Amino acid sequence: MVHDFMQKICAGNRIADYTIALLIFCTFFLAVRFFTRVILSRLSARAQRSPARIDNFLILLFQKNAPPLLYFVAFFIAVQTLAMAPFVARTVNVLGLTLVSVVIIRSLIAIAGYSIAAYVAQKGAGAEKHQSIAGIMTMVKMLVWGLGAVFVLDNLGFKISAVVTGLGIGGVAVAFASQAILGDLFSYFAIFFDRPFEAGDYIVVGDQSGTVQKIGLKTTRIASLWGEQIVFSNTDLTKSFIRNYKKMERRRVCFKFGVVYQTSAEVLKKIPDTVGEIIRAIPMTTLDRVHFTSFADSSLLFEVVYYVTGNDYNSFMDIQQEINLKVKESFEKCGIEFAYPTQKIYVAKET
Repeated sequence: MVHDFMQKICAGNRIADYTIALLIFCTFFLAVRFFTRVILSRLSARAQRSPARIDNFLILLFQKNAPPLLYFVAFFIAVQTLAMAPFVARTVNVLGLTLVSVVIIRSLIAIAGYSIAAYVAQKGAGAEKHQSIAGIMTMVKMLVWGLGAVFVLDNLGFKISAVVTGLGIGGVAVAFASQAILGDLFSYFAIFFDRPFEAGDYIVVGDQSGTVQKIGLKTTRIASLWGEQIVFSNTDLTKSFIRNYKKMERRRVCFKFGVVYQTSAEVLKKIPDTVGEIIRAIPMTTLDRVHFTSFADSSLLFEVVYYVTGNDYNSFMDIQQEINLKVKESFEKCGIEFAYPTQKIYVAKET
């Protein structure tokens, strides 16, 4: 009875053939489940204890993309024991090709994203830089999915040579029509990887200056000190001379002051030491020089050069203010007078 039932033909195959195919699929299915649940779980736990981040990434990538492919392999091996109609066999092959292509595309996108993120992290970029990765990943996804679609269609027998030729000609026409947009896009990539400035940096471009707010695919937005937003095209920025004050590790400061001509030579000799001691006593400063430089029209002119550690402008102004006040106090104690523009008019009396 059972033997007769197993010998019955259904859709070109015996019931026994279907049973064998089902047993093969179940065996491979259970093996895949054991591999993903047990072996991969242990590998994932070991990778989490490893200091290398790439171990976690590879395990996670395999966990996301491998199981669907392995399940299809189990199904494909099982159905190979059956006699299939040409349409069914072609459908299975198309599903396999599509699934393999999707897994490869997703893996390539994930690897590209991990590589870019690792590059940014290695350069010590901030959170703003990580947000810019989204723009680059959009371009990467479009490119990879486009190439993957062409590959799948070509392997399915579609005549895509004419389509590719047409897209090439159309792409050239679009490229000529959108040269400015493409130029800004490539300039964005140059800014992203070369990092002349980042969001939060204070930069000066020509006669414009401000803090970088956002670096977009086409434009970069800067908030000026006066409150308005300045929008630059990325191409203009890459072609311009840019001064980035955020990158400044220390600030060179040069200022001058003058004393009256009535100051004696003995007092003039003491002024450089007096000013130098004041600057040396202030934290975050390094004295370079203090010199009596010239005889001006209405003053004896001194020049002071020192360095301030850091790039904060408010800190620099606080230090300069402290220096000015202490120099003023010291000169008042010593009876030294600052010079200011004066004129003497001699009137001759007619005889």
